[in-house]
Amino acid sequence: MILLNPNNLTRAYPDKVSKEIMSKTVQFFENKGNVKLRNDDHAMVWYQDFLDFVKQNRIFYKLLTPPQYGEKDCRWDTWRNMEFNEILAFYGLHYWYTWQVSALGLSPIWMSKNEEVKQKTGQLLKNGGVFAFGLSEKQHGADIYSSEMQLKVLGGGKYVARGSKYYIGNGNIASLVSVFGKTDRPMDPADEKYGNYVFFAVSTQHPNYECVRNVVAVQSYVAEYKLNDYPITDADILSKGREAWDCTLNTVNVCKFNLGWAAIGICTHALYEAINHAANRFLYGQWVTDFSHIRSLFVDAYARLVAMKLYGLRAGDYMRTASLHDRRYILYNSLVKMKVTTEGERVIDLLWDVIAARGFEAETYFSSATRDIRALPKLEGTVHVNMAQIIKFMPAFFFMPEKCPEITRVDAARHDEFMFNQGPTKGASQIRFHDYHKTYDSVSLPNVDIFKEQIRIFIEFMTDATPSEEQGRDLDFSLNAGELFTLVVYGQLIMEAAKEYDIGDALLDQIFNFAVRDFSRYALLLHSKPSTTEKQQQILLRCIRKPHVDEERFRQVWDEVYSLRGFYETKK
Repeated sequence: MILLNPNNLTRAYPDKVSKEIMSKTVQFFENKGNVKLRNDDHAMVWYQDFLDFVKQNRIFYKLLTPPQYGEKDCRWDTWRNMEFNEILAFYGLHYWYTWQVSALGLSPIWMSKNEEVKQKTGQLLKNGGVFAFGLSEKQHGADIYSSEMQLKVLGGGKYVARGSKYYIGNGNIASLVSVFGKTDRPMDPADEKYGNYVFFAVSTQHPNYECVRNVVAVQSYVAEYKLNDYPITDADILSKGREAWDCTLNTVNVCKFNLGWAAIGICTHALYEAINHAANRFLYGQWVTDFSHIRSLFVDAYARLVAMKLYGLRAGDYMRTASLHDRRYILYNSLVKMKVTTEGERVIDLLWDVIAARGFEAETYFSSATRDIRALPKLEGTVHVNMAQIIKFMPAFFFMPEKCPEITRVDAARHDEFMFNQGPTKGASQIRFHDYHKTYDSVSLPNVDIFKEQIRIFIEFMTDATPSEEQGRDLDFSLNAGELFTLVVYGQLIMEAAKEYDIGDALLDQIFNFAVRDFSRYALLLHSKPSTTEKQQQILLRCIRKPHVDEERFRQVWDEVYSLRGFYETKK
């Protein structure tokens, strides 16, 4: 089975240490038990026991340290980090959050040329340290153009940092915080556009570091902090000018991938809880799981969840094989952040209609899942920010395909070095993709074939009724067109992964059952926009299609879902 089962971890690893990390992490949470996990969540208990566990087993050290700054088994390996993300969120998003913001905080360090800080960071990780990423500010969010954190240049390699940051995870205890700001005069006078940008490292234990408060009422600590004339030297500078700018965007590119995997973990646990609940309730003279609408809700939720995981796995392959000459991952990764997380919200909503009032009860995992799943589309750039980036790739994806390296499953035990040597963030318009037709033409199933016809009509929309410049500037119009484009990319990578993981024709066609419905939905929304022309409306109406109905296929997928009853339940 493709879904995570903590009782039977089936992901294959080429090394013993990786498997031990996953099994030990599962055992930590299982030993803690559901009652303690839920009570700590509701009481917002700081998870020092988890941090002690991480320190004792050197888990972050092994998973987040490049080999040149650690020991044997240390590497940043996306293949194993995917499952670790999934496991942490499966038990509680707040445990995942301290991992996620550590990854964010570490990335500017590993991307820098400051060898002294890198060596220090490796030792801090070995000692159990966690990290923070000081980017967002209260008034500007993550708008890096408007950063008000100032590094005053004193001369002689000395500086003073003044300003505040907001919404900074681990800002209470981080060993180091990677802080983004601007200098009061360019550190590189020749660089007029980027010369003032800078990344530097600070310690939360320094007397000039003021942790103001936790800005959210949850178990995690999401800090507002101030730097009060915090002394900085050249030894603390991570990057400056264009490198600092690129480091900001590249860090988010690397780490927003984790959010999709958190959604997968949350939804998997919620699915198990929902099927356990429904399969054991007898109402109105029959079992709840015998109601046709309940089966439809479960099948849709299950198909969407499997699709989320298939896409995430395949996107991971492209991340691990990325290079300066092959940056397809930037598009695929944006969909992990945007599409997988929003699909997670949809899965939880479907399951909530099954579990109903039980989903509010404090003793359930589901009660926290309904809250936490909403956070993921809104972190590391909103859905709309990521969609705006995705849309830029549409012309190249559809109309300028090139022969690209064929990527197979990448599960080797190796450090993903390119993630920290991505180079300049410019040049996205030059990224090229392999021909999506090849993937779609390799499969012929009823709903896949309907979806291919919808794609063909959408191409007709773009070529024969091309949106005007004014429509292109209308973000509301473009976002809906982007949703249609997103479904094409999403379906392509799902198909590619389906071959690797052998999920079967019935489930794959059921996945494209919802893809056909979603394509129809967004086509109708785009059709209804005020600026849509009559010709555009006529073409878009032809995109609205009914999925193929196959009772035997539905029954097969339902049997897969129903077989999960009693499959997993957290220890009390």
